[in-house]
Amino acid sequence: MTAVMEKPGKTEAAEPAAPAKSVRKVSRPVMIGAILVVWLVLFALLRGKQTLSLAVADLTDLHRWINDFNDSIGANRNSNPLFLYFFNEIRLVIDNLVTFVQHLISQPSGARPVPEIGWLGVVGLAGFVSWAVGNWKVALLAVAGFTFFGLQGLWQESMDTLALILCAVFVALLFAIPLGVWAGLSDRFNRLMTPFLDLMQTMPTMVYLAPLTLFFLIGGASATIATVIYAAPPTIRITAHAIRNVSKTTVEAADSLGATRRQSLLKVLLPMSKRTVVMGVNQTIMAALAMVTIAALINAPGLGVNVLQALQSLDVGTAFNAGLAIVIMAIVLDRVTTAASAREEHARNSKNRFEKWRRPLLGAGAVVTVILIYLSRTYLWAADFPGDGTVGSHIASATDTAATWVQDNLSGLTNAFRDAITNGLLNPFQTLLTDSPWWLVGAVLVALAVVLGGWKSGITTAVCVGLLVATGVWSDAMTTMASTIVATVLVMILGIVFGVWMGRSMTADRMIRPTLDAAQVMPPFVYLVPFLALFGPTRFTAIVAAIVYGAPVAMKIIADGIRAVPETTVEAATSAGCNTWQIITKVQLPMSRSALTLATNQGLIYVLSMVVVGGLVGAGALGYDVVAGFSQGELYGKGLAAGLAIVLLGVMFDRITQAAARRAGA
Repeated sequence: MTAVMEKPGKTEAAEPAAPAKSVRKVSRPVMIGAILVVWLVLFALLRGKQTLSLAVADLTDLHRWINDFNDSIGANRNSNPLFLYFFNEIRLVIDNLVTFVQHLISQPSGARPVPEIGWLGVVGLAGFVSWAVGNWKVALLAVAGFTFFGLQGLWQESMDTLALILCAVFVALLFAIPLGVWAGLSDRFNRLMTPFLDLMQTMPTMVYLAPLTLFFLIGGASATIATVIYAAPPTIRITAHAIRNVSKTTVEAADSLGATRRQSLLKVLLPMSKRTVVMGVNQTIMAALAMVTIAALINAPGLGVNVLQALQSLDVGTAFNAGLAIVIMAIVLDRVTTAASAREEHARNSKNRFEKWRRPLLGAGAVVTVILIYLSRTYLWAADFPGDGTVGSHIASATDTAATWVQDNLSGLTNAFRDAITNGLLNPFQTLLTDSPWWLVGAVLVALAVVLGGWKSGITTAVCVGLLVATGVWSDAMTTMASTIVATVLVMILGIVFGVWMGRSMTADRMIRPTLDAAQVMPPFVYLVPFLALFGPTRFTAIVAAIVYGAPVAMKIIADGIRAVPETTVEAATSAGCNTWQIITKVQLPMSRSALTLATNQGLIYVLSMVVVGGLVGAGALGYDVVAGFSQGELYGKGLAAGLAIVLLGVMFDRITQAAARRAGA
């Protein structure tokens, strides 16, 4: 009491502040719950009104305008100066490049009934290059892999795919590495490039194809240009990251010795970034393979054509055989480039006494390779792969037999699983999205964006919703959104279960991570094949494929987030008497919120990409619209609008989850 009387000023100042402390801030989960409750109430009152539904064959004014625009471009392609001196010239250059490489390794050249380099020369060249940039193990893998393409009866198709990859990666690196260096040196240019790179990496593969056919027609040129655009961002980002992470003291030391900016770049920055840049090239090659296979939709040659035709005819065996070839090519290209990135470090650390003989042995290998190329140019047995592909026929036949057995004996189990997810989760959520008034769904999306990501995310979402309405495919977009969100929820469940296990156990991590790495190498196209055999041509097939495609990245991110929780914090919780379940739910997962949100972001993007590709096997909605736009001229405008809708969904998902991740990490 005496102390209060002695300091009346402080007592008076403290009293007005007390009411402010009693005001409690509403938590985000409560706000999200309130938004969902309001949505459900209004849905019950307004169900089926203003849904903007559109039949499969119906077109809007926008779709008809795009069709007319496409017809106008086709009629003026050879007279419009913009096409004559720009688009047609680009197409001609790319076509000539692709044709040159095809004549070199896959297609008959001129009067020759076989390519310039036959199968024996290509196998020898693949083995030598793999050895030169990597090691003898990857060289053996490359030789075995390329030989297996011939045994499958898919030699020419595999070489067509390889030709497109080589052309696309060559052109992509011509632009990507200089742009990456520039972004690494200039903060302003890096800030300018980042939104474009985000957009390019957010867009699913199929979305690139339709706009490019408008200007470059269908065929290898459009496929290569689409692949360049899709595959370049990883190298740009990783090169910029590598340049920025070079030790500043090393750069300052070079500057103090009088090195010019050019010398510092060529003698310090690039050599010290080489390993990371090669990893960027690895990612570009993997992205190129994914795009080249899906580009079969626009008449690109190669293995994608075999998979596409087999999926359309529900020929699981043929699809599996071609898909296996794509997987083998992905593994070979991935292993070779990964070995190349570690080559110099391995040589420095190696105590192998044969390392000093490497150069003479490489010289001898080069001579052998030249001899093999000569034989493949001279003799038919060395040019045209022998045999009739009986291995591939046996693989297809065995796959068909296995698929038939599964359908006959496990259909009860697979159908029960499919129906449980479809009827218990997918159908109700899809009905909620497609039967709600469009403005109600838009308002809910904007409100959730504001709560999760802030006002900027809300504004971005509002713009995306408005543009989605304008595309005329709102109902299909909501169907695709339903499949994407349901699949992402299941991805996150798997991601948390396995990610926590991997994060807490190094043994589990060593067991599971190689499988996840291998799964991320495979192109999206390939995932559809086994699930087509299990579940048939339904939207559920696309959802399960999307889950398997998106789960690996979520598991790895969550595992890394769990492992990043300080050991001292876990030990303190253990000493306080917490059991394993409490440590996971009360300590590790809450402290990994940013990793969980990032995993959700990446899972959404991966899932959206696969759900769209699932239009090939009965997923319907936007994926079907895009595919129909390629095959039916009158639906081209609708397909292009559907592609734009997919981009808008991707941007909306990406912005909301990225903003939420930043908030979680703040």
